[in-house]
Amino acid sequence: MRNDHLASGERPLPDRARRPAIGERELIWMMALLMACNAFGIDAILPALDELAGSLGAQGNDRQFVVGVYLLAAGFGTLIPGSFADRFGRRPVLFAALGAYIVLSLACAAATSFTQLIVLRALQGFFAAGIIALPPAIIRDRVGGDKMARMMSLIFVIFLLVPAVAPSIGQGVLLLLGDWRWIFVAMALLGVTMTVWVYVRLPETLHDDDRQEINISVIGRNMRRAVTLRSTIGYTLASALVFGGLFGFINSSQQLIGEAFGAGDMFPLLFAFCAGSMALANWSNSRIVERFGARRVSHSALFLFIVVSALQLWFATQPNESLWTFVPLMAANMSLLGFIGANFGSIAMQPFRHIAGAASSAQSFLRMTTGATLGAAVGYAYDGTARPLALALLVSAIMSLLFVLYSERGSLFGPPEPEVE
Repeated sequence: MRNDHLASGERPLPDRARRPAIGERELIWMMALLMACNAFGIDAILPALDELAGSLGAQGNDRQFVVGVYLLAAGFGTLIPGSFADRFGRRPVLFAALGAYIVLSLACAAATSFTQLIVLRALQGFFAAGIIALPPAIIRDRVGGDKMARMMSLIFVIFLLVPAVAPSIGQGVLLLLGDWRWIFVAMALLGVTMTVWVYVRLPETLHDDDRQEINISVIGRNMRRAVTLRSTIGYTLASALVFGGLFGFINSSQQLIGEAFGAGDMFPLLFAFCAGSMALANWSNSRIVERFGARRVSHSALFLFIVVSALQLWFATQPNESLWTFVPLMAANMSLLGFIGANFGSIAMQPFRHIAGAASSAQSFLRMTTGATLGAAVGYAYDGTARPLALALLVSAIMSLLFVLYSERGSLFGPPEPEVE
């Protein structure tokens, strides 16, 4: 990963950008940690769900709504920022999203009832959605093809370090300060840090000739194209389904590991192991994707995902499934997602350089809402076993393969993408 200015052959910054050019390494770290604000907002609270539920009177699986409603609202929220960013630029829309993240994190810390907290979490997810939708657009402003897949893979390596450590941070906050509310204060502090960094170092990446009108018909046309083009829609829906299974694991992970397998004290470590395997896979993907191509790598990983999911379902239907079969198989599937997610996303964004903001918003909307809905359904179907999760993973993987086949007109394992000038 280079620390110089972005390489020749990649799109230069707009002439009006007066800040010193940001190097590739810093850009990758910045985009990763912006997206990680969202991951931290989900995963840091997981170890505190029991205490939170007791404090605010939540019953049974209702505690999962703290995660599920945030994900679903963020999915709807991603429809908004891309179009504004295509008109006014990436920076002002990012600042608005970060401001909402900070203010609503502090509001969540002050919640006095479970219903109030759920409403605030929905608002936080919706208005902070720009931190999810805009990083892919910023990267697409600069590069495309398999080079974008490589950069997005490196972004996911760093991004996934946060969910790997966030539960441990949340548990540490509980141990040191004794109250789940301080976890939301920690979210606000992360938001402040990222706001300062973006303000000081990130130049505007939107080119003047790519600016779009704030016009309902123009926005609708751009978004419609981003989610109806046959060569990309299958990849958007496929990634939504496989990540829906992942969201199902996140929603029910504390109950699965803590209750079904009786390893609550080990939850942060085991969650970190699973998330860490996904980060390692993304790093590996970044090393091979430009050589073999995003299609070859991701299609191979999807077939392996189906095989591992079938094994998960088989073990889950056995009467005495153990933690030591569940965790390695879950980690294996999460690592395979590392070869799927960034590559599917990059393929889906490839045709949309001039409307990258609207395309990222529309595709993020489909991914997040579909994934969050499926994840919430899987999590709420928790019955004291891993069977609902395993079944969802297998079915979603098979359906994802069908969607990819649709986009590729039945032909898989295509060659690497050419460089985009």
